[in-house]
Amino acid sequence: VQLQASGGGLVQPGGSLRLSCAASRFIADNYAIAWFRQAPGKEREGVSCISNNDDSTFYTDLAKGRFTISRDKGKNIVYLQMNDLKPEDTANYYCAKSTYTNYYCSGYGSTLGGEYDYWGQGTQVTVSS
Repeated sequence: VQLQASGGGLVQPGGSLRLSCAASRFIADNYAIAWFRQAPGKEREGVSCISNNDDSTFYTDLAKGRFTISRDKGKNIVYLQMNDLKPEDTANYYCAKSTYTNYYCSGYGSTLGGEYDYWGQGTQVTVSS
């Protein structure tokens, strides 16, 4: 398995979770990683991405101010810290690698699914009281 998301669970509104995306070293060293989510009956949404070479990041509107993406290069893990969670954040969250190497995360286009070609298994996040 080259990409594996974990860290989901049940949390109350206003709570926090930290998701992890464990990548192979080859992927972590050469490709941007993005987080996406999909709720039942809804379209997939881009959340955030981080570049491999300069750690540039981009957040879609749903994530700005509440979520933080980061990477631990030594462990080949990309994290998504999610704070002030809301019921509408309930979804399956998964990570993906960019199609091209050294992909620069900048702008909404960098969180479109077409920019990514390998998707890991997701982790379920449920926000409910």
